[in-house]
Amino acid sequence: MQSRIMYIERKEDGIVGPARIGRVEFSKTGKTLYYKNKEFASLKGSGFKTNYYDVETEEEYWISGCRRDGNNALYNTEVEIDNDVREEYWRDIRNEPENVHVKTLRMMGKY
Repeated sequence: MQSRIMYIERKEDGIVGPARIGRVEFSKTGKTLYYKNKEFASLKGSGFKTNYYDVETEEEYWISGCRRDGNNALYNTEVEIDNDVREEYWRDIRNEPENVHVKTLRMMGKY
């Protein structure tokens, strides 16, 4: 399976929720995503500020590639970075290797 470091935010109230940065794996077709024993299917454009849902719980999520500027969130939220991707995230995506020790960050969001 292919994998990629991605931004994953569970939308608790439809607008904002707990967020993390972690390694997501893709199915062969790329239509299903897997993260930490969870399976996500696309909402195919029908979600409000969401694009995937947890197949088991039906909770809605926003899952996207990580931006170089770190501005992945739509709204102000705190983001945890998984330990297994932290160094790669800071070094290769953000180009800020001096921050590899940072485990949590606040994203101000676009709105």
